[in-house]
This record gives sequence, C-alpha cells and structure tokens, in this order.
Amino acid sequence: MTKPRDFNFKSAKPGRSSHWSVLQPLFCLCTLVFLVAGCAVGPNYRRPAIDSPATFRGQLTATTNSFADLAWWEVYQDDTLQAFIREALTNNYDLRIAVTRIEQARAVVMQARSQFVPSISYNGTVSQGRNEFLGNTISNGGETGNAFAGTLNAFWELDLWGRIRRLNESARAQFLATEEARRGIMLSLLSDISTAYLRLLELDQELEVASRTTNSFGDSLKIFSQRLEGGVASELETDRGEAALADAAAAVPDIQQQIVFTENQLCILLGRPPGPIKRSASLLTQRMPPEVPAGLPSALLERRPDVRQAEQLLRSANADVGEAVAEFFPQIGLTAFFGKVSPELSAVTLGSANAWSLAASASGPLFEGGRLTGQYRQRKAAREEARLRYQYTVLAAFQDVANALISREKLAEIREQQANKVKALEAAVRVSTERYVAGKASYYEVLEAQQQLFPAELNLARTERDQLLAIVQLYKALGGGWESSPKTKS
Repeated sequence: MTKPRDFNFKSAKPGRSSHWSVLQPLFCLCTLVFLVAGCAVGPNYRRPAIDSPATFRGQLTATTNSFADLAWWEVYQDDTLQAFIREALTNNYDLRIAVTRIEQARAVVMQARSQFVPSISYNGTVSQGRNEFLGNTISNGGETGNAFAGTLNAFWELDLWGRIRRLNESARAQFLATEEARRGIMLSLLSDISTAYLRLLELDQELEVASRTTNSFGDSLKIFSQRLEGGVASELETDRGEAALADAAAAVPDIQQQIVFTENQLCILLGRPPGPIKRSASLLTQRMPPEVPAGLPSALLERRPDVRQAEQLLRSANADVGEAVAEFFPQIGLTAFFGKVSPELSAVTLGSANAWSLAASASGPLFEGGRLTGQYRQRKAAREEARLRYQYTVLAAFQDVANALISREKLAEIREQQANKVKALEAAVRVSTERYVAGKASYYEVLEAQQQLFPAELNLARTERDQLLAIVQLYKALGGGWESSPKTKS
C-alpha cells in the first residue's frame, strides 16, 4: 500500500480556493472510480468443460433420482450404527479439526474484505527538549520547550483494477473449499464407521463359524479315538484329527485379535479411548435399500464434496491470476488526517493548532527485474494445475461410482454360488460322517469335507459383508449423506 506522505504545517489557514484546489482532483478521481466500478483485470472464472457420460458404467438405464438423495439415517437403519454415527459427528477429531480450518478460512476472508474500506489509525506524541520539535532536530535559539501532536490518519486504496476484489474472490473460494473439505470428511466418516461396524459383525460371524468348526473337529476326533480304542482304527486317524482340530482352534484367537483391533479403530472414529464395542445385531440382520439408482453422472459435479472442493480451489487459483495482473498497474489511494499540532502545550486548544490534509497518491512498478512477470507465470501454472486436478477428480468420481455398481452386481452372483457351495459341503460333512460311523467310508472323507466347509463358510460371511460394503461405497461415491442429523418429526 502507498504510505501517507509527510506534511509541513503552516500557521496560516487555507482559504476557499485552497480547499477547492485540493478537493478538485479528489472529486475527479472519485468520479473515475464510479465509472470503472465492477471492472477487474484478469480472467473471469468459467467451469472447465467436462465430458460427462450419459450413464455410469454398470448402470442399465439413466434415472434422474439418485440413491444419494436419501439421508444417511434412511440408508443405515441399524439403531446401533445410527447411534455410532451421531456420536462420531459430534466427537470425531478429524471432523473437529476441519471445523477449525473453516474458522481460519473465515478469518482470512474477513481480513481480505477489510481492504474495501478505509483504514483509520491514530498517533500522538508529546515531547520536551532543546532545539527539537516532536523528535526532529531544529534551531530554536537553544531554548527548552514542549511540543504536542495528535492526529487521526486515514488511507483508502481505490480498487480501480480489481486487485482487492480478486483477493476477496480468492479468499472466499478458499473458505468454500474448506467447507467442502469438511463435508468430504463427513462422508468418509460415515463410510469408515459403517465399514468398521459391518466388519465387526462379520468377524462375529467368523468367530461363530470357527467355534462351531472347532467343535465339529472335536466330535470327529472323539469318534476316531473311540474307534482306535475299539481296535478298528489306526493312530493315523487320531493324529490327523488332532491336527485338523488344532488348525481350526488356532483360527479362534486370530479372529478375536482382529475383533479387538476393529473395535479400537471404531473407538478412535467415535472420538473415545480404545475399548469394547457393544452390539446386539448380526450380519445377517443387516438390510440395505433394495433399489439403488445411481442418478445422472452430471449430478456428481454438484453433489460430491471432493469435486466441489476441487472447483473452489480452481476458482481461487483463477482469481490469483487476476490479482497478479493487477500488480502491473499503479495502486491509487486517498490519504487524510486531522489533528492538533502545537509547539506549546498551552496552545493545543487554539484554532491555530488545527492540522488537516487530503491527498491522493499513486505508486506503480517501473522495473522489477522480472519479479511481477514471474509471479504472473507462477499463478497461471498454478491455475492450470488446479484445472487438471479438478478434471481428474471428476473422472475419479465417475470411476468410484462405476466400480461400486459393478461390485454390487457381481458380489450378488458370487454370494449365490458360495451359498450353494456351503450347502453342498454341509451335506457332504453329514453324509461322510454317517458313512464313516457305518464303516462305509474312510476317515479321509470326513476330514476332507470338514476342511473344505470351514473356509467356504468364512468366504460366504466375507462376501455377505462385501455386499453390504458395496452399498456403503456406492452411497459415498455418489456423495450422499450431507445432513448431520435427522429432522425433528412434528
């Protein structure tokens, strides 16, 4: 900013002609300001062109309604899960940190907006000395005297080229980007909590399968041992039975360890110390909406927080280019002050101690050694980077939705075949056990059927979990779940 110039004070009061001689150029300058108001150098923002497909890959038909239009409590209908989400929306540290970033960006906007109005300051000086006046050396015959000066100073930069407007545009876009970042964290939080919760329920089911399988191998070992005692079996059968039992039993503590780790992860998301998580539901009781229309791909540009954040960052970078252009032009400002200046404290109240001034000033670059040009080129390159990031974010959003749609479709087919496999192996275990007891089959048939059933049941449980997680990922990919809490019912 242009600094106020130094003024020399005279005891004589200026006449009317002196007033007009000062005000006339200021009046002309203000008139010019109004004429060029709204004109800002640099490029105005335009959203980059996006090649948006008519439908998502994996979507049979295009629909205007979208699964993302549902509120999160309509998608996640488990009461325990809803309670976890509400707790996390209040206590999660990532979300609370994002709120502090919003407050910081809001304060930056306030600072940028302050440049639209004049800045007013004050100063005062009282001094006593010989051959000096307010700290300046003068010749007054060697006498010791007092001096006083007190003024109100004002400065206002006339935003002729839009430099301040571009600064405000950039700051506001950065603020809106932090808002979108908070929404993005919120969507990730909903997804992470749902994923951890469903993972817990799936691990509970795995633990039940492992415990049941361990008991099954234990029953088989008893049969082998009884037949060994009866002299109709060899130690090979009992040894193989003990090995199979130990293998199944070893899976139990491993699953229990994973349960503890997942509980701790969920506790951190909830903003509480690591500890056990109470739950009463099972994976098989979880239900998701049967219809999940994806909607139009173009709607992602308006809904996905990460896409909206990338666009705001692009808008900010574009405004920075305009601010760099404005730096090539002169900065014009108005300065004024009013106060009292007197060589004697006793004369401060007299009219002759009044001091005032109005002035216009201009400053601009003549030679900067390429600094301004380099700054301008840097801002242009940063804008190009922001544009490419925005376009990449849009493409990644299309990919996320397409992947979630394909996963939902294919996991349904996988689950059907795995369920058939489990059903067939359960029958094989039952028949082979009956044949072995009747002496019609070897121990190998029993162990083989049991050893195949155990991983098949685990894979079925994991596929059922992945089916639910595909819905969670689709909801996140579509940008659903902005509301922080359900509306109060009347």
